[in-house]
Amino acid sequence: MSDSPVDGNQVDGGPVHGSTVDGDVADGGPERDATTRALPERIEPEDAPLFPVLAPPRPKVVVKADLLPAISAISLIALLGLPVGWVWSRLAPPQESVLGQGGSVTPLLVESYHEFDGIAIFSLLAFATGLLTAAVLWRLRGRRGPVLLIGAVLGSLVASWLGIQMGGSFASGMYPMPPNPQLGDLITIAPEITTKWVLVAMPLALSLGYGIATSWNGFDDLGRRLR
Repeated sequence: MSDSPVDGNQVDGGPVHGSTVDGDVADGGPERDATTRALPERIEPEDAPLFPVLAPPRPKVVVKADLLPAISAISLIALLGLPVGWVWSRLAPPQESVLGQGGSVTPLLVESYHEFDGIAIFSLLAFATGLLTAAVLWRLRGRRGPVLLIGAVLGSLVASWLGIQMGGSFASGMYPMPPNPQLGDLITIAPEITTKWVLVAMPLALSLGYGIATSWNGFDDLGRRLR
């Protein structure tokens, strides 16, 4: 028998012209379009790397290494009270007063306002000193942190107290009492600070300056590793 197709049929049971063995249309058509349409495929996630990149650990507060510098800051900053007190004694105005009975003194006219002037001058001096101290401490890049700040605040508190005490002593030496004052004599009273609230001026300024520098810094360790 001949192997050529007759009437579109394969002699040996082969596929009919226009069709395939699996039932797909060979020449294309509606059935082929239906079976070859793109189907949604599942995309498997990529395998996680065997050794993932680990984020650097968050730096912690250094206490032991900064403890000795903080103690040194307390003693050095406390000595700033000496120049602050000396400058204040030169700037604060005295009070011209009249000596009364029992050793009491009465300020002349508006001389009593000089009490406020002395407090204001000391507060401004202490505030400026605190800001300058914060700027110097911030330059110590290798010791930046809360430990040094706490030591500096304590030192500035001692400096303010020392400035009040030494300032009063310096002022008393500049305006001594007359040797034999008489009732009704005009005497000059040395300036003095009558409130303890001025003690917070320098620590407040130091904390404010250091806090602004810290918030402006963009490093987790405040740049200590870059020293």
